[in-house]
Amino acid sequence: MTAPAPTDLSVTIVDGYVDEPAHFGVPPYVSTYPRFTAGALVDAGVPESNVTYHTVDELRDDRRKWADVADADLLVYVGGMTVPGKYVGGTPAEPDEVRELAWTADGVTLLGGPVRFGVGEENAGAQEMERDDLDYDFVAMGDVEAAAYDLVGNGLEGFGNRIREYDEVSRWSSLGAFVVEQHPNHPDYLIAELETSRGCAYRCSFCTEPLYGDPDFRTAPDVVSEVDALSDHGVAHFRLGRQADILAFGGDGEAPNPDALRQLYAGIREVAPGLETLHLDNMNPVTITDHPDASREAIRIIAEHDTAGDTAAFGLESADPEVRERNNLLVSAEECLEAVRVVNEEAGWRPDDDRGTRLPKLLPGINLVHGLEGETEDTFAHNREFLDSVMEEGLMLRRVNIRQVMAFEGTEMAETGADLAREHKKEFQRYKREVRETVDRPMLERVMPSGTVLPDVHLEYHEDGTTFGRQLGTYPILVGIPGERELGRTVDVAVVDWGYRSVTGVPYPLDANAAPMDELTAIPGVGKGTAGDILVNRPYDSTEEVAEAAGVEVPGYVTARTPGRAD
Repeated sequence: MTAPAPTDLSVTIVDGYVDEPAHFGVPPYVSTYPRFTAGALVDAGVPESNVTYHTVDELRDDRRKWADVADADLLVYVGGMTVPGKYVGGTPAEPDEVRELAWTADGVTLLGGPVRFGVGEENAGAQEMERDDLDYDFVAMGDVEAAAYDLVGNGLEGFGNRIREYDEVSRWSSLGAFVVEQHPNHPDYLIAELETSRGCAYRCSFCTEPLYGDPDFRTAPDVVSEVDALSDHGVAHFRLGRQADILAFGGDGEAPNPDALRQLYAGIREVAPGLETLHLDNMNPVTITDHPDASREAIRIIAEHDTAGDTAAFGLESADPEVRERNNLLVSAEECLEAVRVVNEEAGWRPDDDRGTRLPKLLPGINLVHGLEGETEDTFAHNREFLDSVMEEGLMLRRVNIRQVMAFEGTEMAETGADLAREHKKEFQRYKREVRETVDRPMLERVMPSGTVLPDVHLEYHEDGTTFGRQLGTYPILVGIPGERELGRTVDVAVVDWGYRSVTGVPYPLDANAAPMDELTAIPGVGKGTAGDILVNRPYDSTEEVAEAAGVEVPGYVTARTPGRAD
């Protein structure tokens, strides 16, 4: 049977989501994989109109969309988790679901993305991951976008497993931007993950990023062109997250190049002047300690151009010197602490805003991994000591990410496996709970003091009479708002209380003439009785009248908007 010409091919891309050490694609994020693959297909001659994109959650919610899987000449599945996580915006595909896609498809099937490194019984930590073709006709052991391009060019009969070149990415990244318009979150609640480099100069024992090889960098104009194309297709939120170390961009893989970062960030701002989010992810603390002056300059450049609430994930992984030695980890606890100081000093400032306190521009986040070779009960104490030092010095961290290792073939952890992680599971859970109670909550209060304004919180779900939502960005905080509000909307929120991994907020500004009882009760110092007093004495002409009726000081985010009066 003769394969259809590229112009006649119908292709369906299914996004099962990705989570890698240096790449994220669970909604509201969209990763590079489906975009680059769509661009490669178009570059190979497939018309845009013949490319259909679905997320795995779409297929779960609407079985009618499975017809696009069954009827396509080519089904491309992209996905894979190489770090464990918990997700609010979407649920990554499980192996059985990925197999069902292959069984449903009548056409040729192609599997790609980090799933090629292996799968476990579930998307969780403390597991050994095994390679599995999951019943697909073809598995891209190189890059799935290159495989798709070659497969179309070869009449769907095969391809060589190869790594794509950056001159190809420069075409595919812009050509594939159109596919974001098919994402269910488009346009208002979608953030595009941007790749600046791939691979890593270092070889930590558990990490899959070195499996991509030594660092290879895109040029600033190339990334800027992609942002321009995505912006033309309605994207206003971006994260420079697909790299092992943003500070190394445009350099030799280790030393910072501030001029390249200035060209990158200023270029993005120029082509997308109306962008609403510009964040990053990974920043290597060893770069800061090895190149302090250049790193400080680079961090200042980032903080000049990014949007508030940005987070630089630091891969400390373990503060235990024995674990560090046996797993090729890069920084000591003391060095990482110094890197935390530097980011706080250069980028921990809050932007001026007459609407209230805002989040700091850029703060570090700490990654800690457990189950690594050499781990003992002392490891937990070393990590606690490091976090206690951060607290005692009054430094700020945006978040502490604690997880258990996943062991992948091709990494040194493949030999150790997940045995230590399973052996220490009870100790891990106890220690994680202690960190949540003694570090996470007081740190949230430090970073987001009462009254901090969080703009554009997207309302996502209801639970126990509370509406929960998040901002778009890197590691956005979960915000609980009293009452059940309409989902899918965005509201500005003022922080009033803190949990371990979330905050409680009220709409900003809070109108004392219209706010319901549960929102008034959430104001610090206002209980049910005082909230009742505020209600019965409505309306008010000023916040001074509100304070008089309540008998308490009224925070600055409380207003008295009398109906018919212009504020």
